[in-house]
Amino acid sequence: MKKLKETIQAIKPTNTELMKKAQKRLDNLTKPSGSLGRLENLAKRVVGITAKENPLLEKKVIFTMAGDHGVTEEEVSAFPQEVTLQMVYNFIKEGAAINVLAKGVGVKVIIVDMGVAAKLQPQTKLVIKKIGYGTQNMAKNPAMTKEEAIEAITAGITLFEDEFNKNGIDIVGTGEMGIGNTTPSSAIIACCTGAKVEDVTGRGTGISDSALQHKIKVIEKALKINHPDPRDPLDVLSKVGGYEIGGLVGCILAAAKHRVPVVI
Repeated sequence: MKKLKETIQAIKPTNTELMKKAQKRLDNLTKPSGSLGRLENLAKRVVGITAKENPLLEKKVIFTMAGDHGVTEEEVSAFPQEVTLQMVYNFIKEGAAINVLAKGVGVKVIIVDMGVAAKLQPQTKLVIKKIGYGTQNMAKNPAMTKEEAIEAITAGITLFEDEFNKNGIDIVGTGEMGIGNTTPSSAIIACCTGAKVEDVTGRGTGISDSALQHKIKVIEKALKINHPDPRDPLDVLSKVGGYEIGGLVGCILAAAKHRVPVVI
């Protein structure tokens, strides 16, 4: 918990003065004002985040966190839990879409076992930060303990800072893999925003109409049973989250601390 608190306390606001200077520079370029659309907003945002007038985005990293979910017992996915492990091996062999896309733009992919329901051995292209062998079934009880939630976030912070201190990171992307993970994702969104579950739940792996309705009911049940408190993010994560989601939280917080832009 200490590392988590220290990281949050070290986060500073974006530098709005530099953002104003960046806008003036954009306006002085030989082009119609605002003609680059969202690119101008993104450029200005990167300046504000990094607090650098001319930031370079050369060292690019994507953290791909993998974890399994006990809620797959409820048949919320079109694929079995074993596919998570198969996809992790695919990432390692550089056969997945993320590997191809990352290679095309010179991005380093770091694959992390946050909670795959199988024993994996550490190797060059895989980092083991396993919190557990998949979460509990959130439709029956909390997905994890609050201590495990803190451990997952702390692991994400450590992952980012290890790479940042060793090789440097100018911009970071977040990715995840885990069969059933759109179920906790929808549960988190519904809890934190107050939106209806059916409005924030999709087909995930491409499930049928009837399976989608079943998935919605499972999420509603999980929220009813666990009563996650939207005012307490750790409570939400522990009750209806996932280990890989916790890892991504830590990664994003660490990036914010070090003024590194995050692409979600």
